[in-house]
Amino acid sequence: MPECYTPMPTDWSRALAVVAHPDDLEYGGSGAIARWTAEGRSVAYLLATRGEAGIDTLPPEKCGPLREAEQRAAAAEVGVSVVEFLDHPDGLVEYGVPLRRDIAEAIRRHRPELVVTSNHRERWPGGGLNMADHRAVGLATLDAVRDAANRWLFPDAGEPWDGVRWVAIAASPLAGHAVDITAMFDRAVASLRAHQAYLAGLRGAMADPEAFLRPVAEAVGAGLPGAELGVAFELIDL
Repeated sequence: MPECYTPMPTDWSRALAVVAHPDDLEYGGSGAIARWTAEGRSVAYLLATRGEAGIDTLPPEKCGPLREAEQRAAAAEVGVSVVEFLDHPDGLVEYGVPLRRDIAEAIRRHRPELVVTSNHRERWPGGGLNMADHRAVGLATLDAVRDAANRWLFPDAGEPWDGVRWVAIAASPLAGHAVDITAMFDRAVASLRAHQAYLAGLRGAMADPEAFLRPVAEAVGAGLPGAELGVAFELIDL
């Protein structure tokens, strides 16, 4: 992690967060979203899958609806009421034109200034290997921002929108910006805790929201002047 983070920009009013699975935003980004909504900003969620392959003990037809409900509950904990799901297959999301089109259509509909997505790079900040769905959705989101602005692409997917000013990538090994979530940390923990069925199937630190989120937030906060706890992003300025 860098020794000093730059604060995220604040001169915006609408954001769209695009990730692969229920729980992706809660493992790191939801504290920032809680702060943004508390400040009166609008944030909507778009998930590429319903997380139907995410719990080993539940078949997909039961798991998907359960995880969708848990994601809506998690979003409510941080002030988000708009949660949309695509139907790309959990674990088998493919980067390509169909995924780019779906995300571009959502960008045109929500007209965000900030787009948030998850790490599309091969590795996590700690060096662990990232999974295919995250990489596909993150990269497709970056490309869909440009697609959404081009009126000749996907003409049946709404009016063009060229108002995205930044893409913020959560859990990136190249993060250099951050948000102070000291006052919002409890809400971040509550949002992850809302994924009860998913957490019940995990082991280790990832199964304990407080144990997982606090050390990461403390490490970021140590590098963000004036903060005790923070969430870091790689910020792409468009």
